[in-house]
Amino acid sequence: MLSIVLIAIVVIIAALLALAATKPDTFRIERSAIINTSPDKVFGLIEDFHRWNGWSPWEKLDPAMMRTFTGAASGKGAIYEWEGNKKVGKGRMEIADLESHSQIRIKLDFFSPFEAHNIAEFTLENRGNSVYLKWAMFGPASFAVKVMHLFMNMDKMVGKDFETGLANLKSLAENSPTE
Repeated sequence: MLSIVLIAIVVIIAALLALAATKPDTFRIERSAIINTSPDKVFGLIEDFHRWNGWSPWEKLDPAMMRTFTGAASGKGAIYEWEGNKKVGKGRMEIADLESHSQIRIKLDFFSPFEAHNIAEFTLENRGNSVYLKWAMFGPASFAVKVMHLFMNMDKMVGKDFETGLANLKSLAENSPTE
C-alpha cells in the first residue's frame, strides 16, 4: 500500500513538473488607464522616483521601508533602491531609457523575498486632453517561476497592484495643480 502511495506521489510530481515545462519562457503583465491631463504631467510623476510615494501601490505596504535614491535626480540614470518587510522585500529600479513624454523603461531587480530581473515599461499616448497610459512588466520565466504559475495567477496578483497604482496615478495627476 505504501509503495502505491509513493508511486502516485511521484507520478503527480512528475506530471506537475512536465506541465510547468510547457509554460512560456517569458511573462508579461500589463494594465492601462486613461488619465485626463497632459502627458508631461503624468510623465513627471513616473520619471521621478521621489514622486512614486504619492501613487505606487507598494509604497504604503511598509511605512518603515528604507529608500535610497542615487544617480540622476530623475529621468535616465535615476536609481531607487528599497528594503522593507516581507511584503515589499528588497530591490532596485533604474530608469534605463526614456523617450520624452512617451515612454519610460525601467530595469527592475528584486533580491528578496525572491530574485528576479525584469523590465517595467510605461507608455504614454497623447489623446488631446488626456493620456492613454500603459504599464507593463515583462521578463524571463525561470523553471521555478513556471512551477509557481501552476499554483498562483501572477497576472491577477500583480495586475491588481498595477490597477491600484494606475488609479492612484490618475487621481494624483488629475487632482494636483499643474507644475
